Amino acid sequence: MTSTLRLPVRLVNENGTALIIALMATMLLTALGATVVMVSRTETSIANNYRNSQEALYAADAAIDRVVQDLLMVPRWNDMLAGTTTSSFMDGSAGISKTLPGGGTITLTSATAELQSITDAADEWGLNDPQWKLFAWGPLSEIANDVTIDSPMYVAVWVADDPAETDDDPLSDTNGTLTLHAVAIGPSGTRKVIEVTVARTSGTEIERGQIAQRGQEELNQRARKAAVQTPGKTLTNMKMNTAVGGLQ
Repeated sequence: MTSTLRLPVRLVNENGTALIIALMATMLLTALGATVVMVSRTETSIANNYRNSQEALYAADAAIDRVVQDLLMVPRWNDMLAGTTTSSFMDGSAGISKTLPGGGTITLTSATAELQSITDAADEWGLNDPQWKLFAWGPLSEIANDVTIDSPMYVAVWVADDPAETDDDPLSDTNGTLTLHAVAIGPSGTRKVIEVTVARTSGTEIERGQIAQRGQEELNQRARKAAVQTPGKTLTNMKMNTAVGGLQ
């Protein structure tokens, strides 16, 4: 007697197998596509952040250059240290809240108090600690009177006496040297800070020495000396000698 082995119907019936394979392939391709999109968006975000970071750095440097030109027109630098003289580059009252690019607001009087609080807490120079005075502020797009600048950056510059002085009076300039603190704020929380020292070298020129630039992701020390040309004046050559602060 011969017997025939029969497989269960569910093992020989392949109906629906193609659908399962298609669904698995679709899920795999969807995951792969989502990964590509995520990587692309991340790369775009990184590029935008880098661009904003560099633009903010240049904006802070531009604000410093604008203030240096304004300093040439101020005969008594002690008036700036007293807070009675400011730049012509002003975006209304410092006590009014300013809308920042990319969202958020800032009140410059509060920002001044915060900067002073940080300086006082560090207390690096004792009685000669800088007493910051807001000197210039506004959108970078309005920093030049006859040129339109396409930039969303907002800049502000504070002035203070050179802390290297030892007269124990941060509101009195005795050596013709000031410290400038510039901040540039942009989209996505971008923020760059530059501090420089400026010194009178003659009746029509200022020596500019960059102390440091500080950003969210960097602390780079660099120094640069450059004579600033007064409009209508020729730019003379100046050299540093070995004496402290000496110029030839």
